[in-house]
Amino acid sequence: MRILIADDHDLLRDTLVAFLESASGFETETAADYDGAIALMEQGEPFDLVLLDLNMPGMNGIDGLERAMKIGGDQRVALITGTATREIAQQALDLGAAGFLPKTLSAKSLVNAVRFMAMGEQYVPVDFMTAKEEAKHPLAEKLAEREMQVLKGLTEGKSNKEIARDLDLTEPTIKLYLKTLYRKIDVNNRTQAALVAREAGLY
Repeated sequence: MRILIADDHDLLRDTLVAFLESASGFETETAADYDGAIALMEQGEPFDLVLLDLNMPGMNGIDGLERAMKIGGDQRVALITGTATREIAQQALDLGAAGFLPKTLSAKSLVNAVRFMAMGEQYVPVDFMTAKEEAKHPLAEKLAEREMQVLKGLTEGKSNKEIARDLDLTEPTIKLYLKTLYRKIDVNNRTQAALVAREAGLY
């Protein structure tokens, strides 16, 4: 399988080459930028798979992927990146890309994914696409991390002493947190605070 790896980070590029060439059945070529990758795609024998770094010079994000996919020879193209969002990954898949590889993949997973895509399949890590978005609840945005921990204790029906022990804090400190907590979420006591947190779906 002929694989082209295009990435402007020398160490990462060399590491990917080493991963693939240590496995059987791969022949690799590399490029340090988008123009270099396109030049290699347009000359000689087609590649079974082209890996394009989303943020390398000349790439211009998804536009670069789309342009590369229009080059003839049935060359399959995939994105490799350390920063892309689920939205970018989905755009790539919708365009018909061979897949999406986060740079955080283990060596074994990466080799398997490259082989999978080179054989004609579409690959994206399931956990990446199904991970919950870290959308902060409006109520949570008002509170500091410690205040959130204290509020969680309230919803579990714990006393100040128990919350203090759980958080390795003193009772007077917990009382101070409760005071600011009540003010921020506009309640008067622990029961109301726990109800607000439950109704908001925080805990």
